Amino acid sequence: MQRCFLSRLHALLCLCLFGVMCNAAAADYEVRIDAPDTLRALLEKNLDIVRWRGNPRIDAEQLQRLVQAAPEQIRTLVATEGFYTPEITSRIDNSKPVWVIDFKVTPGRPTLVGKLDLQLTGFGTTPGSASESKSDQAALKSGWLMQPGVVFRQADWELAKRSLLREVAQSRYPRAELTDTSAVVDPEQARADLKVVLDSGPAVSFGAMRIEGLQRYPDSAVTRLNPIKPGAPYSESALLELQSQLQDSGYFNRVEVSADLDTLDAAGAGNTGPVQVPAQVPVLVHVTENTRKKVGLGIGYSTNTGKRGQLTYDDLNLFGLHWKNGLIVETKKQTARSELFFPITPEGYKDSVGVGFERSDIEGEVTRLASVSAKRAWGRPALERSVSIEYLNEHKSVAGAPLSSSQSLPLTYGVTLRRTDNLLFPTDGYLLNAQFGGAFLPLLTDRMFVRGYAKLVNYHALSKQNILVLRGELGVIGAKGRDGIPEAYLFRAGGDQSVRGYAYQELGVSEASATVGGRYLATASAEYQNWFRPNWGAALFVDAGNAADKPADLKPKFGYGAGARWRSPVGPINLDLAYGQADKQVRLHFSLGFAF
Repeated sequence: MQRCFLSRLHALLCLCLFGVMCNAAAADYEVRIDAPDTLRALLEKNLDIVRWRGNPRIDAEQLQRLVQAAPEQIRTLVATEGFYTPEITSRIDNSKPVWVIDFKVTPGRPTLVGKLDLQLTGFGTTPGSASESKSDQAALKSGWLMQPGVVFRQADWELAKRSLLREVAQSRYPRAELTDTSAVVDPEQARADLKVVLDSGPAVSFGAMRIEGLQRYPDSAVTRLNPIKPGAPYSESALLELQSQLQDSGYFNRVEVSADLDTLDAAGAGNTGPVQVPAQVPVLVHVTENTRKKVGLGIGYSTNTGKRGQLTYDDLNLFGLHWKNGLIVETKKQTARSELFFPITPEGYKDSVGVGFERSDIEGEVTRLASVSAKRAWGRPALERSVSIEYLNEHKSVAGAPLSSSQSLPLTYGVTLRRTDNLLFPTDGYLLNAQFGGAFLPLLTDRMFVRGYAKLVNYHALSKQNILVLRGELGVIGAKGRDGIPEAYLFRAGGDQSVRGYAYQELGVSEASATVGGRYLATASAEYQNWFRPNWGAALFVDAGNAADKPADLKPKFGYGAGARWRSPVGPINLDLAYGQADKQVRLHFSLGFAF
């Protein structure tokens, strides 16, 4: 106590001296804080005397008041970090034109959580669920974030209360509330005793669904995707899952899903006795529909395939199915495709069938490919999976070689993993796409084969502005030969999303005067990006890779270059200038996004 009195007397004398000096000096000053790093950052951010420094309206008298108020502000701020008995000294140095005001803060012992009184009331058991209710309460108590012995910080105390309430309210008990909370701090003992009383409120289950906003589409567009059964316990995650399913269906521009909890209040619902019959609340679904039929036109240019014209037509409700059509005419490739998408199942399966035709003229090889396919896809953007089977009939002509025809019936399983900090503009994490399949039976197949392919892109944030992007591809086909395998399943390299510095699919197997696909693929890339502005960046890169019919022939060809990056509203736009070491040519590459 004597030491604390002397410290306060010293601070008072400094203030008196400072008041005399302020009458004759301008309010030009610097503040220095001697404290542990975490506390110093807290004080520098929140102390008034620091925040007002440099303000022309601070005169000598106002500065004197700031200095006088600073010790009490320091005590209040460090208390939020669990230090209730700090020692604070101050010193003023006016020997230079810019005065220096020093504060030394010794935080003392941290205050620890002592006694914890956590009371969970309500929680009446539903018939047959007594053990489940006790288990839930035990889990809540063991999961409480501020157990005895931890440092009592104000932010942690508020977070612990919010987390407890959230944990209860998001499942079964949406009307839960904290009826009493207190933290009694004993600074002398450096101890904080906590009391928290939570009332669960009535148990709630889901009732019938009410749908608003449907005009073009039948109720089944919503009900068939609904996994929520009447009588199921209330769950926020179930509501979010239904909302996500409806948003992904393509029928709706906007979807809102909620539980009508007002019916609990209106009816005075909810019994809180030892045994409860959960009150049922309606599930409200409000949708804004997309236009049923859409026609789209577009033109563009790709450094891979040249000029582009595009025509699309969609019908979202053709006999209950989504009919999607597209025609793309490019300099090197022309594609027509028509697909029917079945309604998404409650389990999340997306089934589709389609027919297509493609003609391409690339590196001296002209290919005409007709296909019929069926596909099942499921999952979320973080983990997508699919199984597809397609029949392909291909006619191929290579300069200097006779026309050849082939057919194939391959089956393919695919998986895509996205583990990044941002799906549209990733800066840290990785993306992986892997495929395995082949034509395993001689049915409608000229050449049986097994095929595996994997592509990995890794983003590593070196700092806030600097990113290292590593990319690699591997592909292999097991077969007795290449003839009879569809060109679409063989491998080539080169182009915007492959080995830059080379033309689109230029790297492969030489046949006559053309380049065709091979049975093996290996590419790699390293790119350094510097984002000197939030939406603008520059890049340096080196790419290497090739495709071949034998592993021994996979001799890498290198490309080097630099480029510009722009985070556009529709995704990252890349403009690269690359030098192909083997061709000794410089090429311009333009791409939108990344190939995933």
